[in-house]
Amino acid sequence: MAMHAGQPGADVWLVVGLGNPGPTYAGNRHNAGFLVLDELAQRAGGRFKAHKGRADVVEGRLAGTRAILAKPKSYMNLSGGPVASLRDFYKVPTDRIVVVHDELDIPFGSVRLKRGGGDNGHNGLRSLTTSLGSREYLRVRVGIGRPPGRQDPADFVLKDFSSVERKELPFLFDRAADAVEALLTVPLEAAQNTFHADV
Repeated sequence: MAMHAGQPGADVWLVVGLGNPGPTYAGNRHNAGFLVLDELAQRAGGRFKAHKGRADVVEGRLAGTRAILAKPKSYMNLSGGPVASLRDFYKVPTDRIVVVHDELDIPFGSVRLKRGGGDNGHNGLRSLTTSLGSREYLRVRVGIGRPPGRQDPADFVLKDFSSVERKELPFLFDRAADAVEALLTVPLEAAQNTFHADV
């Protein structure tokens, strides 16, 4: 059943992947959120379609729960606007928004879950918090690790995953997608207990 604007959204989740649009950025570390959303779209059996809220969306079900999957079409540092538009269109409360993003401070291959907190220098999160007027959304943090040596983190995140890392990506994105489904079905603390066990 398609959803329309104006329906109360208490039973629907908005799952947002952060990234930069276009082929130039497609394989970048900074696009981990988009890549996880591609996995979730496959699970939901949907294809991304353009939405008037400046995002590509899939409306479907994840783990038996109604979910809107969204990839903002703006650049990372402006992603808050499209997400706020989708929140308003689908009437989704902030505590049912899940944001999937790359995280420098987590080792490559690890997935961490949390609600709220600072943006830790992540421009996408900063834009989201500003546009949503709240930081109390859920986060699935996909570990990309720190850059080697003296490489600038800003350069590191805009480089493609290494060939060694690429071999592990299917497992990482599968795990991150599992984490999103967990957040939609169990309390945060229970999901954290499952996905933080690899510390």
